[in-house]
Amino acid sequence: MNERLKLSELNGLVKKTVGEAFTAPIWVIAEISELKTNRSGHCYLNLIEKEENGDAIVAQARATIWSYTFRMLQPYFESTTGQQLTEGLKVLLSVSVEFHELYGFSLNIRDIDPTYTLGDMARRRREIIARLQADGVAEMNKELELPLVPQKIAIISSPTAAGYQDFIDQLINNPAGYKFHLKLFPAIMQGNQAESSIISALEQIYLYEDFFDAVVIIRGGGSQADLGCFDNYNLAYYITQFPLPVITGIGHEKDDSIVDMVAHTRLKTPTAVAEFLISGVAQFELHLNDLRNQFTDVIEEWLAEAKRNIEQFTRVIAPLTREKLSKGYSLLNQTVWKFDKTVKKFIKNRDYQLDRKEEIIRHDFKNFTQLQLRILEKKTRFLSVTLRRKTIANHDQLTRKMQKSEGLIRKIISENRHHLELAYQKAMLIDPNKILQRGYSITTYNGKALKNVDTLIPNAIIETRLYNGQIISEVKEIKTEN
Repeated sequence: MNERLKLSELNGLVKKTVGEAFTAPIWVIAEISELKTNRSGHCYLNLIEKEENGDAIVAQARATIWSYTFRMLQPYFESTTGQQLTEGLKVLLSVSVEFHELYGFSLNIRDIDPTYTLGDMARRRREIIARLQADGVAEMNKELELPLVPQKIAIISSPTAAGYQDFIDQLINNPAGYKFHLKLFPAIMQGNQAESSIISALEQIYLYEDFFDAVVIIRGGGSQADLGCFDNYNLAYYITQFPLPVITGIGHEKDDSIVDMVAHTRLKTPTAVAEFLISGVAQFELHLNDLRNQFTDVIEEWLAEAKRNIEQFTRVIAPLTREKLSKGYSLLNQTVWKFDKTVKKFIKNRDYQLDRKEEIIRHDFKNFTQLQLRILEKKTRFLSVTLRRKTIANHDQLTRKMQKSEGLIRKIISENRHHLELAYQKAMLIDPNKILQRGYSITTYNGKALKNVDTLIPNAIIETRLYNGQIISEVKEIKTEN
């Protein structure tokens, strides 16, 4: 028979075996899938390993960094890599392997090698850039045409960021007084949620693409660790496909992020973006001033030439013009005199015709009114006679219907009275009191009618109801009939 062990004994053997197999810390490569810290400063992680060419998880384990170790490892890792110690990172960890009878298998992290993560981050960055280039989209946003005067700007930023406030102040209070139409689309600008938050803001802007001239993504500086979300394939790819030029000012002072690389225009800071927009309007204004000056010079030269030609032409045609004007005045006076006589004659003739038409219309209207009154009187008399006849006929018909209905109602009442009398007689026959008066009785046990002696037990109390009272009995003997 096989040996039987308690679960605690089995776990004790496993703990002993693990302790003997791993007497010293070992280095393990894994990806952080979850990372949480509690109030005591302890850090709890879930480590996973994925397929080399896929996302399927092939192994996972719980891990812990105790608070005194975590306080040293976290700043060391982040200052070296410029990246927050967070989910999604691939890390090289020095761990001690532990097995507890109650809590099971876990790893206790003692050290972390940031150079491995730096190499993995650089590899992933190279892979993202190569993938964007292979997809043929890396330059697509750069190929869009930025308007000559971009003044309607959609802004993606945290509303509480100092860089955002500086950007707004610089544009609104620019010395030249240029007007900008600014709309903020709030987003999270660091951490694991930044990617989905910025993409969501871009999707909202897309609904108004016909209104805006450009999109500005700004962030007020921060450590290199805070800006790792901008080295993201999905976010970069979304920007390459966006139908508006994207301008970035997300605070990288040394290296460009992948988002910077695919954007239409990359600038260092939010204030640099504001200066870029202001200078664009200023350059356009200078260009307009140059065009205005050139146009003014051409017009002034053309006017001077035209003035010389007019003066020369005036000297030639002045005598002829005076002669023509004199003849024209004389002809105009004769024409006015003839026209005045013709108009007066025409008006007098039209007045006479109007008076005649007014008399005819008045006479015709009077005849028409009298005729209509006679017709109306005839119709009124006819309708009065017809209505009187219909009223008499309807009254006779209604009287006959009422007499017929009264007979039917009397018949129905008589039949219903007969049915009620029969029902009353039946009810009286089955009345329990009437039955008891004929010599019958009802015996109950425990409040229920007693129908079978099998339900009784010796010494049971039963109640017998007669016509004029009740009898309470105690059962001494029970007999049954076979």
